[in-house]
Amino acid sequence: MNIEELREYCIAKPGTTESFPFDESTLVFKVGGKMYGLTDLEGTFSINLKCNPEKAIELREQYDFVLPGYHMSKVHWNTVLIDSRISNKLLFEWIDHSYNLVFNGLPRKIKEEINPKK
Repeated sequence: MNIEELREYCIAKPGTTESFPFDESTLVFKVGGKMYGLTDLEGTFSINLKCNPEKAIELREQYDFVLPGYHMSKVHWNTVLIDSRISNKLLFEWIDHSYNLVFNGLPRKIKEEINPKK
């Protein structure tokens, strides 16, 4: 996994925007104006992902490359170190979980604008 693969996966999700709201190196992924992932383009390759609180604790206990969210709410966010210990499949599942948590929490009107019923 590299930063371009990570970025391409995230921006392919419906309604995703990317920006640098904090500084020139922190890439943030949002849906409906709400963050679901952020990664620093400098330093250790990792991503902060929103997570159900119970699942967040379970993942931290199960995987040594999952840490409490760096500079985030430790209850709702995990920092995932991206290296050879994590498969792309597992990382993509966690990105999906984060995206879905944020998307499902959006107001109905915004959800419908992002994903209109056909």
